[in-house]
Parts: sequence; C-alpha cells; structure tokens
Amino acid sequence: QVRLVESGGGSVQAGGSLRLSCVASGLTFSRDPMGWWRQVAGMEREFVALINSNGDTTYDDSVKGRFTISRDNAVKTVYLQMTSLKPEDTALYYCATGIHGSMYYFGSYDYWGQGTQVTVSS
Repeated sequence: QVRLVESGGGSVQAGGSLRLSCVASGLTFSRDPMGWWRQVAGMEREFVALINSNGDTTYDDSVKGRFTISRDNAVKTVYLQMTSLKPEDTALYYCATGIHGSMYYFGSYDYWGQGTQVTVSS
C-alpha cells in the first residue's frame, strides 16, 4: 500500500522560506517520478514541480527560480525548498506519484498525500 506523508508547512511572512518534505512508503521510490501540487480552497489543484527518477526537474512558471524540488532515494523522501515566498503561494501542498499520463494533469497521479498547509502573510 502506497503512503505519502507531507510535513514542513507553516506560517511565514512574505519573503520567507520553508522546506516541505514528503516521505513515501509502499513503492520502489527510486524509479518513481515525484510531484508537488497545491490547492487553494474552492479552486482547482495546480501543478508546482516534478522530479524524475534521473533527477530531471520541471517547474510551473509561477515558482521557477524560487522553489527547488529534490529527492533522497536512501530515505524515500522528496523535498520542496521554497524561498522568496509570496502571499499567492498560500495553499495546501500535496505530494503525488504514480503518474500514468501528463505530469500537468492531476488525474494522471494515482497516489496523493494528505497535504501540508503553507500560509504566507504580507
């Protein structure tokens, strides 16, 4: 059974930083692309970043240059380092895996964590 557990969210002021973590279990992990998504209540879930098994990364334009996705296969964890945070980054952040289609479509992912809240105040 695949399980993803996010942590590291919190409340920060604009310009601050946070590092999110997602620990995976029940999957090989080293061969699995891992993604981060976020969702504001009442709005659609949106793609943030993805890291492939070979370390290649993809980011949404809104976070390029500010967020960094990375992975540690030894501890089955994917990270999202967030810097220069803005109030519009406020959302519930999810990690996801089990991709079977476009990385940009939330329906392509089979497995999701429960999310961790990030709140950025101005």
